[in-house]
Amino acid sequence: MERRKFSREFKLEAVRLVRERGVAVAQAARDLDLHENVLRKWVREQAADPQQAFPGKGQMKPEQLEIEKLRREVAKLKAERDILKKAAAYFARDSI
Repeated sequence: MERRKFSREFKLEAVRLVRERGVAVAQAARDLDLHENVLRKWVREQAADPQQAFPGKGQMKPEQLEIEKLRREVAKLKAERDILKKAAAYFARDSI
């Protein structure tokens, strides 16, 4: 069974149904053919960060982009450090 995908607009409208119209999460989930926990998660995500909620496939929040950039930089620096350690050990061995 393939995982269903929902657009940002669908998620925002589902959350709006619960928050603004006062429909119970359980009822809204049944009406939209969703699992109740999925809809609750969407409500929490939208409440936590209304502007950046549901960024979409392949799009990251600015904080996530920064974290990913820093992870790549750390990996590069570790590789450079390891190369320098090996070079230092090589030259230290030859000088003895």
